[in-house]
Amino acid sequence: MATTIATRNSTAFRNGLQAGASIAIGYIPIAITFGLLAKSAGLTISETVLMSLLVFAGAAQYMSLNMIVLGSGVFEIVMTTFILNIRHFLMSASLNEKVEEETLWKKALYSFGITDETFSVAATKEGTIQTGYMFGVIFIAYSSWVVSSGIGYVIGSSLPASLQESMAVALYAMFIGLLVPSLKRHRKVVVLAGTAAILNTIFSLVLSIAPGWSIVLATIISAVGIEFIFRKTSTKGGRGP
Repeated sequence: MATTIATRNSTAFRNGLQAGASIAIGYIPIAITFGLLAKSAGLTISETVLMSLLVFAGAAQYMSLNMIVLGSGVFEIVMTTFILNIRHFLMSASLNEKVEEETLWKKALYSFGITDETFSVAATKEGTIQTGYMFGVIFIAYSSWVVSSGIGYVIGSSLPASLQESMAVALYAMFIGLLVPSLKRHRKVVVLAGTAAILNTIFSLVLSIAPGWSIVLATIISAVGIEFIFRKTSTKGGRGP
């Protein structure tokens, strides 16, 4: 019986590795870029790798780098990344309905590795998801992200000093690259991004609020405000005469 369970888990883990291979490949250039930017932001290689080990969230790590460059405090960075990743609560709740029953510590362990990409792979799998499969998907994706982050930092260290300093500009280019596709698809995102940018400018330049807090306040107010307005508009539009 024990041998059968072990074989089943081993097979599920290998299937997870195969399913997550495409994620691992896709993470390589993004994580290398993160390592390059972390070097230009003044982090050490141990801090860069440790951030990838403990955070494992691409957009949140890029946002953190941006706020570190701006001189934001720890609490502001934590608050902003929490807001950015709050969608993970919904992802975890959704996957919990598909994954087989398991001990709490195992669920807590693999839930750490849930990202947009690993969620997509797991959520589209037919039938009940085995625990071994989840560990396989997350292990290969996580390993790729952490290792590639370190490689990116090492590559950045070998670049000329002038080029390392100019890499900070790439951080803003990365955010623009992430934002533009969403702007094309959703009108709400256009309004949300514009509102957040205006509020952040007012808070930081007019009201002289610290950069970290201005980002936090602009993010919360714009997200809540725009969602409220769009829901109101949608409700009114759905009513009859």
